[in-house]
Amino acid sequence: MSDELLRVGVIGARGRMGAQTCQAVIEAEDMDLVAAVGGREWLFSLADADSQVVVDFSHPDVVMEHIRFCLDNNIHVIAGTSGFTTERLDTLEQWVGAKPGLGVMVVPNFAIGAVLTARFAREAARFFESVEIIELHHAGKADAPSGTAVATARAVSLARNDAGLPAVPDATTLETDGARGATVDGIRVHSVRLPGLVAHQEVILGSAGETLTIRHDSLHRSSFMPGVLTAIRAVSERPGLTQGLEQLLGLE
Repeated sequence: MSDELLRVGVIGARGRMGAQTCQAVIEAEDMDLVAAVGGREWLFSLADADSQVVVDFSHPDVVMEHIRFCLDNNIHVIAGTSGFTTERLDTLEQWVGAKPGLGVMVVPNFAIGAVLTARFAREAARFFESVEIIELHHAGKADAPSGTAVATARAVSLARNDAGLPAVPDATTLETDGARGATVDGIRVHSVRLPGLVAHQEVILGSAGETLTIRHDSLHRSSFMPGVLTAIRAVSERPGLTQGLEQLLGLE
């Protein structure tokens, strides 16, 4: 690694995750925090500060605009904001295709334990008849289900399809709206929003006579920082679109 410090900008720096990221970058010996802007503030300070990498912890409503700005200004970008639909990911593929050499990372969850939870759930899914997901977050979270739960559900569904499993059994014919949660690629996902929570996820798998529960709890936002710093160091070496941290951790 070069002795020159990596110049990092943060969008959403006034929020809880953004502020924690700013502090982690300041404390990292190989990085320099050169710009810290709020989620809806003037973005040109990022380019004016010659940011090499920008981390976005803003809001789903504006994150695509922020990524477009970074790419237009030849800045690598890491998005930790939720709300990335299949259509948005397809759009990002087109954008980065026109910007060879630039990297965009979309990371549903930076906690190493959360990444492993999703990986373990995907491995287990083909052995069980059914699976459901419960995700729990603080009351200030804008989206439901969480991006982590959506990514986990998609991965679990793909694993089940690859294994040739049928649809999960569910005899429900009468329900109050929302009682069975949302459906993501055939997987039920239930969202809880409560003050006092940070970020938590349970994947419950079941077959006749047994269940398996895989759970991860982030009790403090510091749990996300090792993953954030790993992504900052890696994004310039991964041109194109990267989803999640699995490849960075040697899990793919």
